[in-house]
Amino acid sequence: MFDKEEIKKIKQLRKEWENNMVQKTLERFPERKEKFVTGSGERIERLYTPENLEEYDYSKELNFPGQFPYTRGVQPTMYRGRFWTMRQYAGFGTAEESNKRYKYLLGQGQTGLSVAFDLPTQIGYDSDHVMSLGEVGKVGVAIDSLKDMETLFDGIPLDKVSTSMTINAPATVLLAMYIAVAEKQGISPDKLNGTIQNDVLKEYIARGTYIFPPAPSMRLITNIFQYCFKEMPLWNTISISGYHIREAGSTAIQEVAFTLADGIAYVDAAVKIGLEVDNFAPRLSFFFNAHNDLLEEVAKFRAARRLWAKIMKERFGAKNKKSLMLRFHTQTAGCTLTAQQADNNIVRVTIQALAAVLGGTQSLHTNSRDEALALPAEDSVRIALRTQQVLAYENGVTETVDPLAGSYYLETITNKIEKKALEYIEKIDKLGGVIQAIEKGFIQQEIQNSAYKYQKDIEEGKRIVVGVNKFKINEGSPNGLLKVNPEVGRQQVEELKKLKETRNNNEVKENLKLLEESAKTDKNLMPIILDCVKSYATLGEICDVLRSIFGEYKESVKL
Repeated sequence: MFDKEEIKKIKQLRKEWENNMVQKTLERFPERKEKFVTGSGERIERLYTPENLEEYDYSKELNFPGQFPYTRGVQPTMYRGRFWTMRQYAGFGTAEESNKRYKYLLGQGQTGLSVAFDLPTQIGYDSDHVMSLGEVGKVGVAIDSLKDMETLFDGIPLDKVSTSMTINAPATVLLAMYIAVAEKQGISPDKLNGTIQNDVLKEYIARGTYIFPPAPSMRLITNIFQYCFKEMPLWNTISISGYHIREAGSTAIQEVAFTLADGIAYVDAAVKIGLEVDNFAPRLSFFFNAHNDLLEEVAKFRAARRLWAKIMKERFGAKNKKSLMLRFHTQTAGCTLTAQQADNNIVRVTIQALAAVLGGTQSLHTNSRDEALALPAEDSVRIALRTQQVLAYENGVTETVDPLAGSYYLETITNKIEKKALEYIEKIDKLGGVIQAIEKGFIQQEIQNSAYKYQKDIEEGKRIVVGVNKFKINEGSPNGLLKVNPEVGRQQVEELKKLKETRNNNEVKENLKLLEESAKTDKNLMPIILDCVKSYATLGEICDVLRSIFGEYKESVKL
């Protein structure tokens, strides 16, 4: 990228600058600390120059936006053509309450929906199950059956909005319910646009809302790939998630490495059942965290895009350029929100959202200021959405593509993240792949070590968190927090009881029996689950049938 003679000259000038100007300055004004590091703990030099990019090849490492390896973005014009999808993750209480929140957000200019499900829904239990007690509607909306799903999207035409559903182990059931609601609205599956998270591997690694062991879980995931390729060409079949890996305490490098390693496992699984890589890879999507270190985060997104493009081309032989493109949703970092001086979270979220935009995200959720204390209140979620709108319309960062490209620092750390993430992937390969690495506890241990160091740095004052370990004030109790109706559990159970009394139970029984028999074979279960939900079989009933055949996963790793 740079002329060798020019580099030589810069090295000499740098040496003179260090020996003269810098040394004199340090004698009078020592630097604030001995070692400067990124948010992930990687050393930062005092200055970056062309020396750091001595062997850099522009066309190979950067190229132009919309061209391999997509470092500068997956579209040639990026936000000059269309902004990212503004998609606030939302859901609480009953389907009726969440429906009101969705309509409010759409009325405020939100451009996509993102559904948060409660914990019982996430692990395949109906609201009347003993395991659901006290959890119904608390961290998301309670969905027991197609009836709830009909209420959730009542008055929202599903061919006019893209919907993301954060659901993993029972993803086939919730996707089937979404398809059934759309059909009741007169909309065929091929018109539906959206994403289902469907990423169970990260549940074993970082989050814990799994149901089945890895093998049947991978089967259900690839069933969705296969079904959507034929029936839902506009649907993203998975959102391979680094977000929860980062929230569990990983570094930026680990977030990229473990997310892409999961992606490799999904592609491997699909290829093994005979799917052509270019038939399903264009609908793979990703989900990343936007943490506090603005420049490291921008570099992370660019490095992830470049590394995935190379993996798909060189490892899997993908030829369709859409198979090579890493498209991603971003959510600002929930783990950085503080209960202390909660309004400071608005500033944190703004900087994190800026990183996502400068990194070329395709959609974005901005956390609300009060989320360290409760689910967001209406005024808080409005401010969070307005943060995105201000970034889009008022500050100029969207007017050119990849505006930070060429920064010696940014390109250097982009290279470093890619290199170190690849080293992790090679290590996981040597362990036999992601599932084996999970079973051996390798990935969990790496994340746990990073999380421990991060927290230790905060407690020792090496890492400053404003309002927490510095600049503290005396505060009263927070006001205006959202409280989920404590009656929601009882209401949901009553509605479920009515449903079971009024539906055609013979039809439900026949469909569940067919599901049980099919689960014992290698049939694609999506069409059968779709028939089950259309007959108003509940989420819990369907998952119980699958539990009886697949068994349940029990974590056995000793860390």
